[in-house]
Amino acid sequence: MKYGRVLLLVAAAMLLVPSQSPAETLRLGMGDPIDSDQGALAQRFKQLVEAYSDGAITVELFPGGELGAETEMVQNARMGTLDFALVGIGNVTPFAQRLGALTMPYIIENTSDAVKMTTGPLGQQWNEIAGEAGLQIVSWTYSNFRFLTNSVRPVTKLEDVKGMKVRVPQNKIMLATYEAWGAAPIAMAWPEVFTALQQKVIDGQDNPYIVNYTMKFHEVQDHLTEVHYNYSLQPLVTGARRMAQFSDEQKGLLERAGLEAQMYSLMFQLEEAGKAKQGMIDGGIEVHALEDEDAWIKLAKDKVWPMFYDDVGGKDFLDSVLKELGR
Repeated sequence: MKYGRVLLLVAAAMLLVPSQSPAETLRLGMGDPIDSDQGALAQRFKQLVEAYSDGAITVELFPGGELGAETEMVQNARMGTLDFALVGIGNVTPFAQRLGALTMPYIIENTSDAVKMTTGPLGQQWNEIAGEAGLQIVSWTYSNFRFLTNSVRPVTKLEDVKGMKVRVPQNKIMLATYEAWGAAPIAMAWPEVFTALQQKVIDGQDNPYIVNYTMKFHEVQDHLTEVHYNYSLQPLVTGARRMAQFSDEQKGLLERAGLEAQMYSLMFQLEEAGKAKQGMIDGGIEVHALEDEDAWIKLAKDKVWPMFYDDVGGKDFLDSVLKELGR
């Protein structure tokens, strides 16, 4: 009898103790490996979200295209079937054309421009445009300029790139830029690039040092040229409908974690890009500088910019962006 009473009392007490809610797990997909700059931002975002939520929210990372091509992940985020997608901006522009202004050749001239582009009035502007496509930008990865690699010959002047088969994202502005230079650009999904380079289906591709190094492109490429036409910005996006499902408190901590991870990403890139460059050199790649980049700039601005004024919101819109950048 006594044991029966004890068991009843224990059972009653357990009913009075609130049960511990299981942690909500959010999935974050990205195109690059975990040791890339995308991976650095994603891991920092995960740490911050889990810390600020006291473990009530966990973030599971899927690097290296595990959840599909970057464009596919963006579409899944829009639909609400993927919580977060971390992708190159060129893979978001098919859903929000005016974001293409960020990929206009030579619009970003340095890291300072990149930070101005993604914070303050301009940062708010891009988020509003993304919102029209059912997306919200939570954070930005700063990856630096997309440098051209190839396995054919050194590229030090404009004539060297003519006829070269160069992979670019599914971004018509970037395609048109290489066409203006006389190359033969090919739009190709990111997970296919290494094999295509290895099998000589394409001659080259372009990406920042950290991406090039972590993707081990120095194993299948011989030359790298520091072309400064496109500063690679890689947003962390979620679907607007998915964000609407979070409480105000959860939205606040996700946005805070995104901003802090973004600042971490900037420092990571500044510290690690030089190491990645040296790693590629040690791996056998030859690094070249352009002798005539003024000619590349002139072709890009004279031929490519006018082709896409309407797509990116008009010349006046682009002029307003340049004004914010102090130009």
